[in-house]
Amino acid sequence: MLLLVLILLGSAATLAMMVFALSGPSASRAQSRRIAALRERHGAAALIVSGPSRGIANVRDTRMDLAFGRILPNRELLAKRLAMTGKTWTVGQYGIATAGLIVTLLIGLIVIGLPVVMATMLALAIGAGLPHMVVGRTISRRVGKFTTRFPDAIELLVRGLRSGLPISETIGLVGQELEGSIGEEFRTIADKMKIGRTMDAALQDTADRLGTPEFQFFVITIAIQRETGGNLAETLANLADVLRKRAQMKLKIRAMSSESKASAYIIGSLPFIVFALIWFVNGDYIGKFFVDERLMVTGMGGVLWMSIGAFIMSKMISFEI
Repeated sequence: MLLLVLILLGSAATLAMMVFALSGPSASRAQSRRIAALRERHGAAALIVSGPSRGIANVRDTRMDLAFGRILPNRELLAKRLAMTGKTWTVGQYGIATAGLIVTLLIGLIVIGLPVVMATMLALAIGAGLPHMVVGRTISRRVGKFTTRFPDAIELLVRGLRSGLPISETIGLVGQELEGSIGEEFRTIADKMKIGRTMDAALQDTADRLGTPEFQFFVITIAIQRETGGNLAETLANLADVLRKRAQMKLKIRAMSSESKASAYIIGSLPFIVFALIWFVNGDYIGKFFVDERLMVTGMGGVLWMSIGAFIMSKMISFEI
């Protein structure tokens, strides 16, 4: 048993070192530094609010939220992620779902005959990873829809400005005319301005919650125009054209890397498909992987090296614009 624990710790350390060695500089962090430098250079530093959680609606936390907030790591970051989904999910509901899923999986895996140690590890991995994955997919879907329609919203802003409307009324008009996440965000900005928030603060709250460079460009563009003057309609029209070209480049890169992604999915799924087929044909033979410690270590080693290979392949086909 001690040997198994040592092998697992060594495998985890190896994976951590591989991730650290291959990850390289973060493009998103570099992009954030460039945006921050641009904001400071043009005097828009006043847009920054104290902390990323200021973009989240100020609501009273329930006792359940406070209880799970003490247990779950990075409570503020988790609350921000939940707010980015556009749902009414809270930290307490997330914690209840995670705990319930872990307990259910643990009982089910023990009932079907898995060893307690392996059942606990699988239950913790799946129970903690699945809610995180669901939240991430929800955020990606919502932000993707927002980014796709954002140039249309900017062009609607341009038409309103050219017709003589002020920027504040044009933002409210965009929220009324467009549906989905883009309309929700612009209606939120308009509502905040109606209750006394400045336009800069309302825009920055939305930028912090969305976390997309496209909207951050929009906020900085408006801030620069307010500081230096100029034709805002023309500037926003140019921004909409740049964002459309940026989206076209992303689609082109996705099409060029689709073959590599398909190969990675097929190669990564084949061992699990073969494992399931052998289990279906001869369950007693493959069931030894859950009983014999040597086979357990061998299987975990194989999964570890497959994970490293999948990570390297994902880095090879991942491009930042």
